[in-house]
Amino acid sequence: MKKFAFIGIAVILVATYALFTFSTDPEVIEETENQATLPHQTYPPQLPDTLSFAGENVPLERIDIYEALDREMITNTFWHTNLILVMKRSSRYFPIIEPILRECGVPDDFKYLCVAESSLVPTVKSPAGAVGLWQILESTGKELGLEINDEVDERYDIQKSTRAACTYLLRARENHNWSWTLLAASYNGGLNRVAKNTTQQHQTNYYDTLWGEETGRYVFRILAFKAIMNDPQTYGFMLEEKDLYQPYEYEEVVVNQGIEDIAQWAIDNGTTYKAIKTLNPWLRKNKLTNARGKEYKILVAKF
Repeated sequence: MKKFAFIGIAVILVATYALFTFSTDPEVIEETENQATLPHQTYPPQLPDTLSFAGENVPLERIDIYEALDREMITNTFWHTNLILVMKRSSRYFPIIEPILRECGVPDDFKYLCVAESSLVPTVKSPAGAVGLWQILESTGKELGLEINDEVDERYDIQKSTRAACTYLLRARENHNWSWTLLAASYNGGLNRVAKNTTQQHQTNYYDTLWGEETGRYVFRILAFKAIMNDPQTYGFMLEEKDLYQPYEYEEVVVNQGIEDIAQWAIDNGTTYKAIKTLNPWLRKNKLTNARGKEYKILVAKF
């Protein structure tokens, strides 16, 4: 009896499978087709036919260059959370960065270097102590003329740190006569490392020079951000204008004396301590001593 019961169950299972596999019922067919198109199929992003950085052509016809860019395109295209947030933030911070790059004579593509450095998070700090959108180290910041102490850290000031980054790049270009691509690599690897590698290898081209893992990927990461952010829909990012973060509305208040209590100062100026810190992350404490009477511009939010 057990044998016949087992056979009966098997027959029922086979019949059920056949019903869903070979059925002509439209509802069953539609359900089966929907299952076949579930989002389990992943396609690699297609690289652009041509690409440049700061007006310098990327030799995508070379297999090593193609594959290096392909790696970064895949990595960043499928890191959806980061890239969506970057694109949202870009509408807030690119309008600040772009005019300064233009004024200083630095190619616009360097805004994507800023993306690679910080994902456009103004308050980010690296394990090595680099901070701000441009990830500037304390020693480098002081060399570039930024004020850095317990109360004030201008590496967090978007405008001043962007100008400082431009100064770094322009000084390096004048001193070494490197291409913009090599200068971008130096922002990651350091001037000494780039000078050593190019000298030892008798090269003046980033793409012909052997680098360590980080610097070897760095420029390609920048290029990937440029390619994707310039054509987001091609890579599956369907952001609308309403999805983008809008620039803060604020007014500038010039201060040339100390502030004993920034929280109270914020209230006296019709805003909050949180809003002051959001727009002025370079203010590191709840006070501004300013013993020398230096002039500061504090952004007072209208929210």
